Amino acid sequence: MRQLEEDGLLGDKAIRYGGPDQMVMVSGGPASHLSKHSILCGPSKRRFIVRQPTIAPAPPHKPSKGEIHLTEQTQPLVGHVEEWKHGSWYHATSIFGETMADLLGKLQELSAPKPFFPAPSIGLPTHPFWSGTLAYDLVQWTQPIALQHPPKEGEILAVLWLIERFAAERKSDGRITAFACDGDEWASLANNVQATAHEVVNSHENPHPETSNLTDQEHQEGIEAIREGIAAGEFYQVNLGRWWEGQLNRHPRAIFEELCTTNPAPFSAYLCAEDLELALVSSSPESLLQSDGSVVRTAPIKGTRPRGSTQEEEVLLRNEMLNDEKERAEHRMLVDLMRNDLGAVSDVGGVRIERFDVEAYANVQHLVSQVVGTLSEGQTSLDALQAVFPGGSITGCPRTVVCATIDELEQRPRSYWTGSIGWIDLHSGACAWNILIRTLIAKKERTRWFGSIAAGGGITIGSSPESEVEEAKWKASALRKACGWHVEQRESLPTGELEIHSLEVEPAPVATKQGSIQIDDGSMRTNGAVLLVDNLDSFTHNIAHAIAGLGHDVVVHQSRSFTASLQGHEAQSILSRIRPSHIVLGPGPGQPKDSPVTMQIATSAIEGRIEQPVLGICLGHQALGLAAGMELIKVPTGPVHGSPRSIRHSGGRLFEGFTSPHSFTLYNSLVLTNEGDSSLNQVAWNETTGDIMGVQHPERQIFGVQFHPESVGSKNGINVLSNFLGMRADA
Repeated sequence: MRQLEEDGLLGDKAIRYGGPDQMVMVSGGPASHLSKHSILCGPSKRRFIVRQPTIAPAPPHKPSKGEIHLTEQTQPLVGHVEEWKHGSWYHATSIFGETMADLLGKLQELSAPKPFFPAPSIGLPTHPFWSGTLAYDLVQWTQPIALQHPPKEGEILAVLWLIERFAAERKSDGRITAFACDGDEWASLANNVQATAHEVVNSHENPHPETSNLTDQEHQEGIEAIREGIAAGEFYQVNLGRWWEGQLNRHPRAIFEELCTTNPAPFSAYLCAEDLELALVSSSPESLLQSDGSVVRTAPIKGTRPRGSTQEEEVLLRNEMLNDEKERAEHRMLVDLMRNDLGAVSDVGGVRIERFDVEAYANVQHLVSQVVGTLSEGQTSLDALQAVFPGGSITGCPRTVVCATIDELEQRPRSYWTGSIGWIDLHSGACAWNILIRTLIAKKERTRWFGSIAAGGGITIGSSPESEVEEAKWKASALRKACGWHVEQRESLPTGELEIHSLEVEPAPVATKQGSIQIDDGSMRTNGAVLLVDNLDSFTHNIAHAIAGLGHDVVVHQSRSFTASLQGHEAQSILSRIRPSHIVLGPGPGQPKDSPVTMQIATSAIEGRIEQPVLGICLGHQALGLAAGMELIKVPTGPVHGSPRSIRHSGGRLFEGFTSPHSFTLYNSLVLTNEGDSSLNQVAWNETTGDIMGVQHPERQIFGVQFHPESVGSKNGINVLSNFLGMRADA
């Protein structure tokens, strides 16, 4: 980068080629499936800026207590295209979009489809592409929620540059090649630049102290609020962030250069636009989305331990993480979530788990899986980006509820933290986006730079508030140290080179038949499809894919969507339109009373007014139990989320072919109890606690299971669905 600047090919000396803004994506560490290429974007003549429109804050409410206000974002996203002319950026035109994907898709018209020369290798863009950053706060257009603490009007939500020339370093051999459309002078000159070593100046103590938005006590109180919400059944996991802020004692660029040597990471990035008073410095280890145009990949990270001071200590910490039920459950939950997200845009049977690794970085080591999907017809990489944004590892599960809870508890916009930096070739569909963790957000005020760093962790029922506070601190430690703020423990942080340790993959349930999946728009009419009632859960697509993979067409009715609640759909009218062969009442946050359609169907089934076979999963199971006279209580031994448990059963058609006991994965804080008369029989129970895990009507084909048969942790769980779908209404 410095050599290109000195040779007049980048920055202020290169304004005849384009603006002085800088954008680089660095794959740090040794070559691997994570680190293949680093990309340095050449000067751009066109950029795209999205700012926060005028949106009134949502009325005060507490999603952590079950108050979830679903909404439909009617305010369009507006992007402003600027062109570099006569040494300055000038407004050219404005673009409007209803969703993030809709808006970004319209940029294709502004980039030429002509190919780069020479032909870039696999994994690189092959045509002029857009590269830049997306703020987390675009969640307003990817989730059906309104923020109580939205960004200020005019805050930048996204900035992307049209890149018509770039240089790439191939990690396998260090070869650097410049690419551009045929005849571009910049690329020719860049290919002749001789790279020279430049001294990297490490940080020294910053005379300007940092501040934190939370005390340790306040941080712990936020964690306890989340644990209370989990115990009440409102969600499974929430990622809570904490901020450190202060004046910087050097340019963000210098901080980035230091981090490239002290904290190399495969999805690092640097972005700077001085006229926008914005710079981002990221040493992120996490990928949000990669695509070649037809296959999409995401690599969720969940499970953390520090590096050891010795090899022996590091192995000990690694094994401790692998054997920690909380860490494995948290990771399994995230894998199920990302399977769901990719399932929204992928072929039936096209979602799989490709890798499961321990990735060790400079200061920490993580559990990482790679989830892969094949895009279904009509779906694009932008649709996939819309589906996975913001990443599940830095929000939680179920996604909609936890994004609203994050807004409630953090009480501030997240800005770029947990957003993304990356690129997309809108002609081929190829893209690569990171998740902005381990990231410095730098804002310029006159001649001084001020920085913000955030870190957090996924809070589960098993989280220790004290441990989570310390984990957030050392996750942020490398960046805080690079800013000169972090004085305590500066010399005690264990460090090491990037290492990848491959582990055995926990396979996802797969069926090979090709049923269809359709989302009910409120007017759909079918005959003979399986009706799947979605109760705002983040595993619904996993269930739909399992059913379709067994050869059945599926119609998904979103019972808690903004449209459904607005129009007041009644269960009977839904059944009249869909005319299903089977009904599956899906899982979801909160309690069955929060899902009136599910309760109506459950009550009708118990009363004998529905002839189709009915299966309730988790919340759907609880709805059937309540309709039959059972009670719902908190799990006496505490919530279980993402962990397999040994389940005994009394046999019957639903459990045909299963041994007893059998291992199934639970995601529940509440459980049915039968203290009085009930029209349902208990047919499955937790081998250890005796909690009810399955119910069945003695005469009708009505079944409920507390566990999740679609989870990666439910061995052969898909066969429960197969057994259910083998039943007929006239049986």
